[in-house]
Amino acid sequence: MSDFDVIIIGSGPGGYVTAIRASQLGKTVAVIEKADLGGVCLNWGCIPTKAMLRSAEVYENMQHAKAYGLSAETGYDLDAIVKRSRDIAGQLSGGVKHLMKKNKITVIGGHASLEPGDPAPIVSVEGKTYTADHVIVASGARARTIPQAGLEPDGQFIWTAREAMVPDTVPERLLVIGSGAIGMEFASFFSAFGAKTTVVEMMDRILPAEDEEVSAFAKKQFEKRGLTFKLGTQASLKTGKTGVTATFTKDGREETAEFDRVVLAVGIVGNVEDMGLEALGVTIERSHIVTDEYSRTGVPNLYAIGDVTGAPWLAHKASHEGIICIEKIAGLDPHPLDPKRIPGCTYCHPQVASVGHTEAEAKEAGYDVKVGNFPFIGNGKAIALGESEGFVKTVFDAGTGELLGAHMIGAEVTELIQGYAIAQTLETTEHELIETVFPHPTLSEMMHEATLSAYGRALHF
Repeated sequence: MSDFDVIIIGSGPGGYVTAIRASQLGKTVAVIEKADLGGVCLNWGCIPTKAMLRSAEVYENMQHAKAYGLSAETGYDLDAIVKRSRDIAGQLSGGVKHLMKKNKITVIGGHASLEPGDPAPIVSVEGKTYTADHVIVASGARARTIPQAGLEPDGQFIWTAREAMVPDTVPERLLVIGSGAIGMEFASFFSAFGAKTTVVEMMDRILPAEDEEVSAFAKKQFEKRGLTFKLGTQASLKTGKTGVTATFTKDGREETAEFDRVVLAVGIVGNVEDMGLEALGVTIERSHIVTDEYSRTGVPNLYAIGDVTGAPWLAHKASHEGIICIEKIAGLDPHPLDPKRIPGCTYCHPQVASVGHTEAEAKEAGYDVKVGNFPFIGNGKAIALGESEGFVKTVFDAGTGELLGAHMIGAEVTELIQGYAIAQTLETTEHELIETVFPHPTLSEMMHEATLSAYGRALHF
């Protein structure tokens, strides 16, 4: 007899959600966590960063109070901003602890390692061993560093996202290396409080995973707010007594600049070390565990979900992947996860959200496309909010009307994108979206107009 039906290594959004679903399915479950319940997302990522970005948003709005017929004194307390963020993280981690208890899930603290066993690998934690019929690795990921280029945190001047979550100062001169979601969120936060911010990116545009029109629009909006971009550029760092010297290389030419702090956002590395995975025969490519569509690793009764399995590195992907995995284990028949139907959100200012193919990807895949585009300036609610910069873009298959992708930039688009995600899941065509009644006045009306636009029927622009 095994100690548990299922052991899950890691308690992030992948691990704890999978544990709850396993309990719902009648399984005895243990979760092993070496740090805080909730993983990086709840403690050092998704939620506490949004708390900090909310402080930045409110601060910026206060500075524009006059435009709304109001008056307000502006100022900020960095320690209080950080404390609010940390308090929220603590509250949510406590919430996960409550959920574990409510669902009768055993929580084991410590670092887990694996060794051969039957029917599943044996799990060792702090000298004790545990057995299960199935083991799921949900160990997450961490910030990538490049020591040979000086791109590693030093505890003072060079930060990863974790250090940037508890800053000792708003630097006068900030360098952000990497312009993906993490990089642009921290650039947005610190620039809101006055940091002269430079973003360096190896690719030829910022937010390189997004649609090209979104990337171009975002760059212009950030430049209006004072950010500087160095695209197609590599950076190396050298720490001094009072700051960091950055060397930028582009097309064989070098230049240097001084910064007070640097935020590294150059990618993600899976947490696969010191677990015995290679000895078990688990395939690992570029620090991530290789799995099939049901999260099976190829080692009997050993699975992996979430960030440790690679892109997209998103909490909601991890949760959904875990549910599919445990339902398959339980003998149900879940649908495999389609990565192109996973919405992505970046909570910078302006917000960015997308799902499905970009226009370029759709064309490259061989689709004949119809593209719609509707600007925020054509929406009454956006104007009333004072948020008239942005647009909604849709990409349809001209032959079938299938919604291939949707891309947005502007106020609250991270809330709007789920409407298109649901439409894709329901295999909706342009016909159903056009026939849907959208409430007025709302930002969601732009989703309707962007669909109409793809078929030459936009009403308000």
